[in-house]
Amino acid sequence: MTGAAAPGAVGRRRFIAPARAGVDRACFAHPLFAAFGAYQDLMGAAAWPEIGALDQRLRVPGKQLVEQNDALLADGLHYEQRIARGQIATRARNWHDLFNALVWARYPALKAALNARQCQDIERNPPGQRTRAQAALTQFDETGVIVRVRDASLLQAWDRHDWHALFVEGAMQWRGGDIAVSAVFGHALMEQALLPTRLLVGKCLVVQGDDDAQAVDQVAQAIARGDGLNDPLELRPLPLMGIPGWHVDQDEAFYQQVEYFRPARAGREYPAPAR
Repeated sequence: MTGAAAPGAVGRRRFIAPARAGVDRACFAHPLFAAFGAYQDLMGAAAWPEIGALDQRLRVPGKQLVEQNDALLADGLHYEQRIARGQIATRARNWHDLFNALVWARYPALKAALNARQCQDIERNPPGQRTRAQAALTQFDETGVIVRVRDASLLQAWDRHDWHALFVEGAMQWRGGDIAVSAVFGHALMEQALLPTRLLVGKCLVVQGDDDAQAVDQVAQAIARGDGLNDPLELRPLPLMGIPGWHVDQDEAFYQQVEYFRPARAGREYPAPAR
């Protein structure tokens, strides 16, 4: 299962976000946005923030948010190479790029690790060639989620895509923190969550431990070392709306939607969690 396969999930078709005035601000109370509470005004205000003001507000370490326009793009640099030089090209009045900026502010070490790895691959390979690592890095950047587990045995149901065992029988483990979302990292997920009916699929890296902040740091360090995200198959798909409390109507019929809660592919294996 991939994010492209589930109805309402992040897919290959270009998603068109709703106009700012058409967004119900109640969507920002969803657990998916829990880590971004400090930026509720930037998400919920009636007017778009100007790029310069957004840069001053967020103050991303070592980076500057700059408006993407023809003059900026005339340098001929790849988007990632421009970031490595300190400039994050940001489109004005654009949900996708606003959420990207918020993720940079919230998880700068993780974003910097991804950017460094992308630049290394771009420099090592011919122009236009896209490697498995670049695909994995991009998928995580757009739809990434970090999940923490206290006991690796909690992943057995996930390994076999037994979604009823993971979400329904395992509901108390989610509520008690034995398994938890440490970070929603993908800004494309945030953009699609503007529509509350979307059934989103996260692409997950898993860490075994007790501390969410440490889990995020551990993932950033692993990516920077090249120990992770060398292939998209390292990422575990997770139907996020199955997490207890993440969807308004989690009855038995909801969990029986095989178009969303997909069975595992034959022979599909997932890596063990980082420790």
